[in-house]
Amino acid sequence: MKASIQRICVLMAISISSVAAFVPQHIISPTFGVKQDAVRSSVALEASKNKEKIASRTKWAESRGYGESSEGSSEGGARKAPKLIIAGAPASGKGTQCEIIKEKFGVVHLSTGDMLRAAVAAETEVGKIAKDFMDSGKLVPDDVIIGVVKDRLSESDCVECGWLLDGFPRTPAQAEALAEAGVSADCFIFLNVPDDVLVERVVGRRTDPVTGKIYHMTFSPPDDDEVLARLEQRSDDTEEKVKVRLEQFHANVDAVKGSYTDIAVEVDGTQKPKDVSAAIMSAVEAVLA
Repeated sequence: MKASIQRICVLMAISISSVAAFVPQHIISPTFGVKQDAVRSSVALEASKNKEKIASRTKWAESRGYGESSEGSSEGGARKAPKLIIAGAPASGKGTQCEIIKEKFGVVHLSTGDMLRAAVAAETEVGKIAKDFMDSGKLVPDDVIIGVVKDRLSESDCVECGWLLDGFPRTPAQAEALAEAGVSADCFIFLNVPDDVLVERVVGRRTDPVTGKIYHMTFSPPDDDEVLARLEQRSDDTEEKVKVRLEQFHANVDAVKGSYTDIAVEVDGTQKPKDVSAAIMSAVEAVLA
C-alpha cells in the first residue's frame, strides 16, 4: 500500500509540474501585459484542479479494485484498470452510456476532438503538428491522431484509472494503426440501433438555446409552452443529412468491428437506457473478472 501511495503522489507531482509547461507561451509573454503573479496564480489554480481530478479518479479506481495490472506487484489484489472502446451511430445513445460507464468504473472518458484540442493547447510535439493541419483547414492524418491518442493514454490518470475511447477508432486503418502503436482494449462495445430508429431520434431532436437542454418532440417534449416555442433544431439534424452521416458510419463500422472480434460485445441500443447500461456493465465486468 505504501508503494501504491508513493506512486500516486509521484504521478500527482509530475502532473502538477506539467501544467506549467502546458501554458501557451503567448499567455506569459510580457508583450501581452500579463503580470507574472497572475500567471503563477492561474497555473497554481489549474494544478490544484488537476491534482483533485487525478486524486478523485484514483479513489474511484481503488474503491472498485481497479488500478495498474497487479502482475509482479506487491499489492496482489487489484484488478487492472479498464480499457474500453465504445462505438455507435449518431443518436445511438452512446453519449448517455459513456457518462454511465465513466461513473460506474471511474475511467477517463476520451474523444478524439477533446484530445486534439488538449494536445494543441499543451503544445506537445504531436499537438503542434496537428495544429498546422487544423489551421490550414485540412484533416489531421491518422498517424498524427494516433500519436495524440497514444500520448494521452500514457498519462497518469489513464494508467491509474483506465480509459474509455468514445467513437475511436472510426476506420479500419485507424484500428490497425492503434494496434501497431501497442494500444489494446479489454472490451469493444457496439450499440446496435436500426437506421429508421436513428433517423427518428435525430430528426425529432430540439435544443433550448437558453438552457442548452436537449428535448425530443416525440419521446421527451418540454411541458412548458414558452420553452417549446423557443426550441431550435440543429442544421444537420435533418433526415437528408443524417442519412449521409449514417452511410459514412456504415462504410467503416463493420471493418472496425472485425478488428476487435475477440473482445466485441454487441448491445441492443433500442432498449431503455437503463437496460442498455445493464447489458454493458455485465459485459465489462465479465471481461475484467
